[in-house]
Amino acid sequence: MKRLCWVLFVAAATPAWPVALQGQEAEADGVYARPFIGRGDATALGGYLEANTNYFVEDGVSEGFSFEFRRFNLFFFSPISQRIQFLSELEFEHGTEEIALETALVDFRLNPWMTLRGGIVLPPLGYFNQNHDSPRWEFVDRPLVSTTVIPSTLSEVGGGVVGTVPLGGIRFTYDAYLTNGLGEGILDNDLGRTDIASGKSEEAFGGDANASPALSARVSASRGASRLGASYYGGAYNQATLEGESVDTERRIDLFALDGATALGPLELTGEAALAVIGIPASLAEVFGDRQWGFHVDMVAPVWRPRVQGYENAVVNLAARIEHVDYNSGSFSSTSASIGDHVTALVTGVSFRPSPGTILRLNYRQQWSRDFAGNPLVRGAGVQLGFATYF
Repeated sequence: MKRLCWVLFVAAATPAWPVALQGQEAEADGVYARPFIGRGDATALGGYLEANTNYFVEDGVSEGFSFEFRRFNLFFFSPISQRIQFLSELEFEHGTEEIALETALVDFRLNPWMTLRGGIVLPPLGYFNQNHDSPRWEFVDRPLVSTTVIPSTLSEVGGGVVGTVPLGGIRFTYDAYLTNGLGEGILDNDLGRTDIASGKSEEAFGGDANASPALSARVSASRGASRLGASYYGGAYNQATLEGESVDTERRIDLFALDGATALGPLELTGEAALAVIGIPASLAEVFGDRQWGFHVDMVAPVWRPRVQGYENAVVNLAARIEHVDYNSGSFSSTSASIGDHVTALVTGVSFRPSPGTILRLNYRQQWSRDFAGNPLVRGAGVQLGFATYF
C-alpha cells in the first residue's frame, strides 16, 4: 500500500513544465490569491461562504440526511503604504458555533525578493494550508492528510520572511517563520491516540507554553502553471520546564511535506503528501503512534463549457480524489502484526463553475477504515451536494 501511495503521489507531483494548468493558481502567496484583492488601491472587504448536504452510511447504519452551513469567512485587506499592507481573515463555522481569527498579518516589503511578515500567520506547511479556501476546490471535504497529519487550517502567532526569486524562466518562492507552535493536546485529547490537530490551542495566541518556538519553512519551484514544493515544520510541543525547573522530557513534532501540481492535456493533477514524526513517552508506545503519514491526489478535467448568457466562463468538471492516511505506522512488538488505525478513501464528483470563484459540486465518497486493533475493515459511503463562492 505504501509503495502504491507514493507512486500515485509522485505521478501527480512530477512537473510537466511546458503545460499550463487551467483555472488554478500556478503559484502565489496563497493568502493574497483572492479575487477581492486587486479591485482597487483602497481598503477592501471580501470573503467566501460554503454550504452542503450530507448523507452517509457506515456498515449499513446512517444518521440520515442533513443540511450544513459549514463556513462564512470575511477577508479584510488594506494597503497601508506603498510597501506596507495588512490582511486578515475571520472565520465563522456552522453559524456562530466556532469563531476564529484565522489570519491577521502585516507585510513590510523590503524589495521584490524579500518581505518581512508578522502577526497571526498560516505556516507554510504543504500547499493546502495557505490555499484552503473552499471555492478553489472541487470537493466538499478537505483532504484528510491536509487536515489530520497536517493540521490545516493551522494559524499561529509569529513572524518571518517570504519572497519570490525568478531565475531562468523558473519562479522560486520561499517562506520561513518562527511561531509559538503546537501544544500538548497532540497526546492529551479525547481521541485516545496521537492527534496532531488537537495540538492547536487558542492559548497559543497569547504566548508559547514551552518558550521554544516552532520553525516552519517551504521552498517551491514553478514554471508556467506547474509546481513542486517541499516544506518542514518542527518544534517541541510539551512543557519541559516550569519556573526554571525540569518537569518533563522535551518531546518534539517534526512534519515533512511534498506538494505538486501538473497537467496531462486537459487533466489537472494536484497532490500533497506528509510524514509526521512525534516524540511519544515510552509508556504510551504503540497505543499512541509516533509516525503518521498520508497523501492525496486530485484529478480534475473539464468536460463541457456551456454557452449560457451571463455565464460566459462557465465550465463543467469531472473530478476524482484518492487519499490515504495512517495514524499509527508500525507493528506490534509482541506479535509483529501491523498496527491499524488507517483510512483509505476514493471520492468522485461533478462540478459546475458558472464563474471561476463560484462552484456547485456533487460528490460521492467511499471510505475504508481499520481500527487500532486490526479488526475487519469498516466501509462507509455517502453523497454530498453543496456550493461555495467568493464574494
